[in-house]
Amino acid sequence: MENLIKKFPEGFLWGGATAANQCEGAYNEGGKGLSTADILTSGSRTTPRRITPVLEEGTYYPSHEAIDFYHRYKEDIKLFAEMGFKVFRMSIAWTRIFPNGDDAEPNEEGLKFYDNVFAELKKYNIEPLVTISHYEAPYNLTKKYNGWADRKVIDFYVKYCETIFKRYKDVVKYWLTFNEINALTMPFGTFGAGAMMPPEGNRELTNVSLNNDQIRFQALHHQFVASAKAVKLGHEINKDFKIGCMIAYMCTYPLTCNPEDVLLAQQKDNLNNFLCSDVQVRGAYPNYAKRYFKENNIDIIMEENDEKVLKEGRVDFYAFSYYSSSCVSAKHVNNKTGGNIFSGIKNPYLKESEWGWQIDPKGLRWALNNIYNRYQIPIMVVENGLGAVDTVEEDGSINDDYRIEYLREHIKEMKEAIADGVDLIGYTPWGCIDLVSGTTGEMEKRYGFIYVDKDNEGKGTLKRIPKKSFYWYKKVIETNGEEL
Repeated sequence: MENLIKKFPEGFLWGGATAANQCEGAYNEGGKGLSTADILTSGSRTTPRRITPVLEEGTYYPSHEAIDFYHRYKEDIKLFAEMGFKVFRMSIAWTRIFPNGDDAEPNEEGLKFYDNVFAELKKYNIEPLVTISHYEAPYNLTKKYNGWADRKVIDFYVKYCETIFKRYKDVVKYWLTFNEINALTMPFGTFGAGAMMPPEGNRELTNVSLNNDQIRFQALHHQFVASAKAVKLGHEINKDFKIGCMIAYMCTYPLTCNPEDVLLAQQKDNLNNFLCSDVQVRGAYPNYAKRYFKENNIDIIMEENDEKVLKEGRVDFYAFSYYSSSCVSAKHVNNKTGGNIFSGIKNPYLKESEWGWQIDPKGLRWALNNIYNRYQIPIMVVENGLGAVDTVEEDGSINDDYRIEYLREHIKEMKEAIADGVDLIGYTPWGCIDLVSGTTGEMEKRYGFIYVDKDNEGKGTLKRIPKKSFYWYKKVIETNGEEL
């Protein structure tokens, strides 16, 4: 037998990930309209972000300036190039292109901004990986149509896709239709992912509890149709486009070997992780979803062509975010753990981050195998990282060994997954430059290789400082993952 090869493939796409609403700023410049992210106040570990239908005077909105990538993209991309990025995951702000979402014509100034960003990336041979919709739908679509609850939004989204596909067809190859589309399988996704306004008195982002499954799953169906139409259209515009789905992978273990726990973990995996990718990768609703809908009185209203559309608009690759894992139990257990958009029961075998997220590198290998065994299509890990408080030393250095340790262990497990036979093609750790936290709106929950001088109140010089992890990751990319 030949020797087992534990190495990253030639041409592996190393890079980093951001989102427009968390880094661009310039929320009302260049003809940009108001997005759902722009009406979210700041928050913290203990105070939830609030959704404010009208901007409040004197209230701090982190997305309004964010880290000002809009004016500093050249400086930032130069730093990414210094690390050796092969790919940069970014999102296009929908409201820069269609300020109200339902405009007749696109906003040329917004299109030009991304022309410039892509030209800058090309200068350094960095491949853009573009998320088309990343938790920042035009707020006007929320006001007029209650966001994705209304089927009309499909056409607005497809028009937006057509505009950017045609404009950037020669400079962007990799696209993701929706960020963490499976967020809509949970009440938390109502506003951020679904752009649907929760009822008054229930507008704290992390506590949104629109437990109206009917509305959420109907909105999700509209996104499935929109995604499928975009995939088909994209391939018509440029047959070389690679268009993927993007899932927030919630790695869930049974707390015990009680068969009830094991079955519950499988059901959570199916409903929260695989329902969306089964539709997007295989092109049809799975049977377990049909049973879930029936038992929970959810009636998905479809138009006659929808099933055909889903079948024809299957994605080319599978992308996902992975931060941590948690456990589930059929018995009620109070020992909760934190998480990206999903929390479960603490795993006694794992350590956790300052924000209470459990650190589980082996869970990433498990997830990669679980996904690849199901679909056998190329996979990218497009978010992964450690949010932590970083300290600038007197000599100006930032020694984030904890972040290096976290990433090193996860990269080792990706290497193991490749040896297992998984077709892993790219890795873009989250928040490669410090940015505004999506769930809490903080700055101090930092993920980046590059420190940005800004605090939770929005004060600071916005100066960029490479951290210790910057130089470590540069070496990782240089050696294609050999030197960790």
